[in-house]
Amino acid sequence: MQKQAIFESKRCYIRPFIESDLDAFITYRNNPEWMEFQYFKGLAREEYKEILLREPSVENGAQLAIIRKADESLMGDVFIKKEAEACWIGYTINPIFKRQGYAYETIRAMIHWIQQSYPGLKIKAGTSPENLASIQLLKKLEFTPAGTEEGELIFQYA
Repeated sequence: MQKQAIFESKRCYIRPFIESDLDAFITYRNNPEWMEFQYFKGLAREEYKEILLREPSVENGAQLAIIRKADESLMGDVFIKKEAEACWIGYTINPIFKRQGYAYETIRAMIHWIQQSYPGLKIKAGTSPENLASIQLLKKLEFTPAGTEEGELIFQYA
């Protein structure tokens, strides 16, 4: 595991982005079919670089890389933003790693990290009502429906 890892799971670790992550990130983030339900997509390399390579701040919203320990490959990314009473999370897995349990494993580790780092804060996630895979994942992770905001379903960790 690299020194700069923020938290880890059995097969992955989560760390700030580095420049060598950009090509893989752009490949899946700019895939219109795969990213149908995501907001952070379709940007130019320089725009991604400016956003991803700055010092991450949970208070301002941090996009972090999911790295597979076995081969140091970028598998996806997570987003976390701390607000007054809640931490908002988001996640994207590169489609070549889908349906292998990486999203579940990573988000479980993220929940644990948030609970240790920010005790007492609620953990929330939003998803499109049409994103059935994300809804199933959140339910499997024991999130419960908590309403709708701006057309998104909001889930809260139990």
